[in-house]
Order: sequence, then C-alpha cells, then structure tokens
Amino acid sequence: MSGPYGYPAQPGPPGFGFPAPQDRPTGATAVIAALLGLIAAGAAGYLPVYFFLELPSGFSIGDLPGLVLTALGLYLLAALLLLLGALSALFRSVAGAVLLALGSLMVIAAVLMEPLAFNGSYGLYFRMQFEFETFVAFVRVVMFAVAPFTLLFAIIPPTVKYLRWRPAPTQPYRPQNQLPQPRGR
Repeated sequence: MSGPYGYPAQPGPPGFGFPAPQDRPTGATAVIAALLGLIAAGAAGYLPVYFFLELPSGFSIGDLPGLVLTALGLYLLAALLLLLGALSALFRSVAGAVLLALGSLMVIAAVLMEPLAFNGSYGLYFRMQFEFETFVAFVRVVMFAVAPFTLLFAIIPPTVKYLRWRPAPTQPYRPQNQLPQPRGR
C-alpha cells in the first residue's frame, strides 16, 4: 500500500485508524461433525425402531433381558443426543460438540454391549454384520464407521474454536485521543 504521491504508507500512531480485522476460523470440521452426527443419529435411531417392530405378537418388551433393553435404550438416547448435537453444531453452539461427543460414545458403548446382550461373541457378531446380508447389517456397519469419526471431528480444536468464535463489535474510525463529538449541533 502506498501513501500520497507514491511514497510507502507510514503506519499511524497506536489507536489511530481502523482496528485490525480478526481472522474467522473455518467451520469445515464443525459442519463435517454435524453431517456425520446426522447420519449416525439416523442409524442409531433406526435399529431400536426396527427391533421393536419385529417383535412377534404377544411378546412384550418387558420380556427382554436387561442387557438387551439397555443396549436399545443406549441406541435411542444416542440417536437423540446426536440429532440435537448436530443441529446445535450447525447453529454454532459449543453444546453441539459436547452432545455429538456424548452421543458417539453412547453408540460405541451400545455396539460393544450388543454382542454380550444376545449371548454371542464379538467375532461372530462382527462377521455377520460385515457380510451385508440384510439392510440392518448395512445400517450397523455405517454406524460402526460413522460414530468414531463423529467423535473425532466433534472434539478436535478447530471445531471447538469455530463454535466458540464470536466477532468483536466494530470500532468507529477515530483518530487517537479524540473524543466523540456531541450529536445535533
């Protein structure tokens, strides 16, 4: 930048002119976390609904073992937290990142609890899921893949920095040591 007559511009005294603009952090990681959270919320919410719809007639939810009910409850609660977290993150709230992290941790806990709830082994459970024989297996594999990435993108520093950033109010242009003039004169 040059001053009048082509000479280099000289900086003014401190406090003179406009303040330096703030660097706005990028929101790419927050948007990615929110979109992954929406996918994980859909998958985590689909599993208990499918399970409840497939119960045979005359069979009550109360007849299920406690670990099965706990795993299904974790899926439902995780789906709710992931949905609220994704929407909150899209509206630039730090609580969105916290809800996304909690929901992802609940999905991971439910995934690890599910083979124990149905008296199976982890190897057999994951082998059956990765054969993709049913749509439910596909939904579970998507959930297995998306939940850890949602957790990762929700807690990394650029996401939290973007969600916490608020622009400073703009200061009027005023030379140093000059008081504002009264209006209306």
